[in-house]
Amino acid sequence: MARRRVLVVEDDPAIRRAIVDCLAFEGYDTLEAGTFADGRRAGHESHYDLLLLDLVLPGGDGLDLLADLRLARPTLPVIILTALGDEPDRVRGLRLGADDYIVKPFSVKELLARVSAVLRRSAERPADLDEVGFPGGVAHLSRGELRFADGAHHELSEREAEVLRYLALAGRVVSRNELLERIWRLPANRVRTRTVDMLVMRLREKLRDAGDEPRVILTVRGKGYLFAPGAGP
Repeated sequence: MARRRVLVVEDDPAIRRAIVDCLAFEGYDTLEAGTFADGRRAGHESHYDLLLLDLVLPGGDGLDLLADLRLARPTLPVIILTALGDEPDRVRGLRLGADDYIVKPFSVKELLARVSAVLRRSAERPADLDEVGFPGGVAHLSRGELRFADGAHHELSEREAEVLRYLALAGRVVSRNELLERIWRLPANRVRTRTVDMLVMRLREKLRDAGDEPRVILTVRGKGYLFAPGAGP
């Protein structure tokens, strides 16, 4: 069985070395980075199974790095490393899709237990999507294209494809605020939720899902949107 690989993004060299050493002793392969730029480069260019992410990094905010990497890899397992008093950052990190957090200082036993638990849960997640089926056609997300059974096709903008992929992978109701933070990568209070509504309206038109009773992207009143292509008649 292939060894699992963990990317450790932590600016403190002593803490980073201790984490890497205990993971290696436990049988994990490791990658490491100490800055925002190096973490982003490794996060996009390397193969790994789990990200351990410090929130305070030279050159950038760890939460911005989380949003960036999660957008590229929606199913990426992430554990946040955080200081005891950083509750708002922990909450925002969990809203951005982090699976767990570990408060510094932490024990080796706790770290290894949380890494094992998150990796075990992540094995049950769906893989990233490149194609999404809907009634009458298929969305080819990497190509930004909708293809219909009758031969028609429409182009998807990059953001339309990102929203469709996110909704399809989520498999649940997704709030407008979550979409703003995960797709637009901005705090929800800095962008009007109408921005999301307008994009979903355009997406529905292209999916032939416009009208009084959408069958592909459903509106759940007071909660958000649900991708449910099999819900209609």
